[in-house]
Amino acid sequence: MTFRTFFGLCIIIFSNILWAEEIKLNASHPGKYTVKQGDTLWNISKKFLQNPWQWSEIWQQNGKIENPNLIFPGDIVALTFVNGKPRLGLANPKQNLLAPRMREISAQEAIKVIPIEAIESFLTSPRIVSKKDLKMAPYVVDFAKEHLLAGAGDRIYVRSISQNKGLNFTVVREGNEFLQTESNETLGYEAIYLADAVLEKTGDPATLEITNSRSVIRKGDKLLPSEGGQIALNFFPKTPDVQIKGEIISVLDGVSQLGQHNIVAINKGSSEGLKPGHTLKIMKRGKTINDSYGELRNEKINLPNEEAGVLMIFRAFNKISYGIIMTAVDAIHINDYVISP
Repeated sequence: MTFRTFFGLCIIIFSNILWAEEIKLNASHPGKYTVKQGDTLWNISKKFLQNPWQWSEIWQQNGKIENPNLIFPGDIVALTFVNGKPRLGLANPKQNLLAPRMREISAQEAIKVIPIEAIESFLTSPRIVSKKDLKMAPYVVDFAKEHLLAGAGDRIYVRSISQNKGLNFTVVREGNEFLQTESNETLGYEAIYLADAVLEKTGDPATLEITNSRSVIRKGDKLLPSEGGQIALNFFPKTPDVQIKGEIISVLDGVSQLGQHNIVAINKGSSEGLKPGHTLKIMKRGKTINDSYGELRNEKINLPNEEAGVLMIFRAFNKISYGIIMTAVDAIHINDYVISP
């Protein structure tokens, strides 16, 4: 999936899901907004709507435009009302009608749905694998030229790869084991990306060359078949088809208190129906406190859970998914939970 296709589809959000919620406009919404370089569709939606994922329900597409699904810097998004119901559309449609071909050619200049730069380094790494996957994976046994560590341009010896030459591999290191909170069931293991390698010679050991590396390679590191390019970006915010209740179990950049655009892992995945683009509410767990003023001295009470933000899934494995925090209205922590809106 190319970036051009991604941008060309960026307004078609929730086309298959109809929300039962009433459309809620922001109290301070503008009548018109001129799109600027660096805007995202999510942020433009927030200017008009309390729930940005409701955009497609009120977006008026111009069927005469060759590609009506693009918004560019300089376009004017206008709010109108039809039979008392809000509608959003372009206030300058003639500009689009005059230059459909130019707009199609420059599709990569269209605004993005989300800040892709915040997730692009996580689109292919880390991966979630089983213990068996790691146990059976080929592993680095030594390095050429008596190196103690390896990086880009170095050759490594691996036990054992018997496939044909020319296959691409990813060098990984075992990361966190993820456990289900209630049952202590193993959900999977992180396979942390280290490098890309190309097979030069099969055998036991096989010989591979490191073509690109993010971190140094050590003896014992594992190799997995390459996923074959970047994960497709043709996903859009939408509500899950089923009710989801899960927990934030990890954060990828190592902080404990989370905010907008942090990347997190949750303990629900494709086996529960989650897909890239699914949007979830983040609920901050209410603290347990001692009531020093009631009849029962220091009685423990649980404070209410509070809505803390919005999370959008961009990678879904069997029992674990990775998401980006799109909105944070309160501090968010590991073990806070996520639910369907």
